[in-house]
Amino acid sequence: MERMSTDEKQRLMDGMMEKFFADLTPEEKQQMMASMMPMMMEMMPQMMEGKDPGNMMEMMLELMRKDMPAMQQMMTKMMPQCLSMMLPRIGKEERVEFIPRMVAVLLEQGSDGMTEEERTDLMKRVAKIAGA
Repeated sequence: MERMSTDEKQRLMDGMMEKFFADLTPEEKQQMMASMMPMMMEMMPQMMEGKDPGNMMEMMLELMRKDMPAMQQMMTKMMPQCLSMMLPRIGKEERVEFIPRMVAVLLEQGSDGMTEEERTDLMKRVAKIAGA
C-alpha cells in the first residue's frame, strides 16, 4: 500500500469533516462547541506551555513535524471561529482571566523564530488591533 500525499490527506480530512457536520443543525453545532469550549479554554494555555498530563504539546509538535500541515491549517481556522462563538457566552470574570493568558501564549509562541524587528512589527499590529 502506498503512502498518502499531504494533499490527499487534506482532501480526506475535509471530506470527513463535511460528512461529520453535514447532518448537524447550526444549533447542534453551537451546542457541541459550547460543551467543548470550556475544556479547550482550560487546556490550550497548558498545552501551549507543555504543562498538560501526557505532554500534549509534545504530541502535537510530533504530529506537525510528520508532514501534518492539515493540523496547523485546521487550528488556525477553527480557533478564531470557536473563540468568536464561545467567548460571549462565558462569564466576564472568566474571560478577563482567559484573554491575557491566551494573548501571552499567542505572542510568545507566535513570535518564536522571529527577529527583534519582526517581533516589534508584530507587537505594533497587535497593539493597533487592541486600540493601544
